[in-house]
Amino acid sequence: MGEEGLVNDVKNKATKSNPKLKLLPLIALIFYDVSGGPFGVEDSVRAGGGPLLSLLGFLIFPLFWSVPEALVTAELATSFPENGGYVVWISAAFGPFWGFQEGFWKWFSGVMDNALYPVLFLDYLKHSLPIFNHLVARIPALLGITVSLTYLNYRGLHIVGFSAVLLAIFSLSPFLVMGILSIPRIRPRRWLVVDFKNVDWRGYFNSMFWNLNYWDKASTVAGEVEDPGQTFPKALLGAVVLVVSSYLIPLLAGTGALSFNPSGWSDGYFAEVGMLIGGSWLKWWIQAAAAMSNLGLFEAEMSSDAFQLLGMSEIGMLPAIFASRSKYGTPTLSILCSATGVIFLSWMSFQEILEFLNFLYALGMLLEFAAFIKLRIKKPDLSRPYRVPLQTFGATMLCVPPAILLLLVMCLASLKTYLVSGAVVIIGMFLYPALNHVKDRKWIEFSTVQPAHPVNDDIEEHSTILEQHQVVKDEASVSLLSALPSSNTEEASEISPEGVQKLD
Repeated sequence: MGEEGLVNDVKNKATKSNPKLKLLPLIALIFYDVSGGPFGVEDSVRAGGGPLLSLLGFLIFPLFWSVPEALVTAELATSFPENGGYVVWISAAFGPFWGFQEGFWKWFSGVMDNALYPVLFLDYLKHSLPIFNHLVARIPALLGITVSLTYLNYRGLHIVGFSAVLLAIFSLSPFLVMGILSIPRIRPRRWLVVDFKNVDWRGYFNSMFWNLNYWDKASTVAGEVEDPGQTFPKALLGAVVLVVSSYLIPLLAGTGALSFNPSGWSDGYFAEVGMLIGGSWLKWWIQAAAAMSNLGLFEAEMSSDAFQLLGMSEIGMLPAIFASRSKYGTPTLSILCSATGVIFLSWMSFQEILEFLNFLYALGMLLEFAAFIKLRIKKPDLSRPYRVPLQTFGATMLCVPPAILLLLVMCLASLKTYLVSGAVVIIGMFLYPALNHVKDRKWIEFSTVQPAHPVNDDIEEHSTILEQHQVVKDEASVSLLSALPSSNTEEASEISPEGVQKLD
């Protein structure tokens, strides 16, 4: 009883020093991982040759893309409620080599994505403050924004989640008002306009993909979520509804209340729509919401990227220093690495970054879908607090439509994207054995944990041991840990208390 009380005291202290994410902040983080509001969906109307394809896209694409990815994320994130997310899933299914590649691709893609938001923030402000058109003001502003938002991430994930809730409310409110004001002016026949001769299919599919991806990003903070088995599925469902609604309501209002203008529907056009429907006050409100939305997008992306590095460090893929936490419970070095990547990549053009990150993201998602199917076959008895209500064949069929979409997006990429993405893949292939060599030579400290029990032992006894140590949640996680290369494999036969704490 005394030992149990001591364990509970330690757990309570950890909870107080590192508050867990609850449902509403997690919904807001997922919302900003995926969307952030309707800013940027205007291009889908122009690329689709009119409102019809755009509206159908945001009605149909979520069924074939967003819902399957959210379901797969819900099952795997609750089965592996650890920081690192998809890195752990891939490692459990295909081994640590591919887990590392997945982590490298996704982290690189995420940092590239995050480099967009400080730039977009200033792009919205420069319409009202022309000084930001000049480099002498723009460069210090970019650095200042990046440093300020990085510090907010450093102060704690719960603060980021709370900030995301407030930013989401502020960012979506003007569109709700615009939707209400547009009702008397809506003419449903305007929604049916489409000119197939002027459809830009490449731009259309890229717009749909860009605005509906990254549902798996929040899995990298699964270890920071309160009761992930219950919270994650609810949060993903809430986020799907919120994201789709945030796209459809402004599109229905803008295209139904105004005549279609092919040249007008481009980035930032919703501000003009707001002025035509409600007046200049609504235009200013939408511009302010767009600027603030970029801050929320930055915060959510950086949190996911940083905690992914922390998770990879905890399972020995990266040096132990990446798992070191500040007094606020945040991964200090991981945040700094992500911020540095953002600063170095911010010089690239929007379209270049968009296509590069889409390609790497698509590559990683194909691996995730494959891992989802393989774990269903390889680990049928894996503890799944949330399970997609389909048998193995049905689960496989669920992944087919989004896999086809991923391949289509990759096929539409430019030669430059193939070259850059190929270089990233090759670097990852060499980086993994290089880090293992450093680990084996003990040049840098790595976290190393040995399984407390053989993988094929009795499930009940195994579960008891896992509950006592609170290291991993199921048999597949232990299989993952045992598969990781470690210079201490021959020296240790059981988990030490210190080793347990590194993964807890």
